Amino acid sequence: MRIDKFLKVSRLIKRRTVANEACDAGRILVNDKVVKASYDVKEGDIIEIRFGQKAVKAEVLSIAETTKKDEAKELFRFI
Repeated sequence: MRIDKFLKVSRLIKRRTVANEACDAGRILVNDKVVKASYDVKEGDIIEIRFGQKAVKAEVLSIAETTKKDEAKELFRFI
């Protein structure tokens, strides 16, 4: 699954277009490497999202095409 879609489905970022723009700006890192929106995310990847001065790190636990709001938290674990 593409990283921009995963960020939207897991609700780490609200909208896919915002996730896409964050990737283009170089604010999304996977395993300490800047990635493009088309990066294929896998289970076990460490995603880092930089919001200004803050950074959020999460590990991908599973991948799903769609989820309900309650189940979205099961797709990742904060580090």
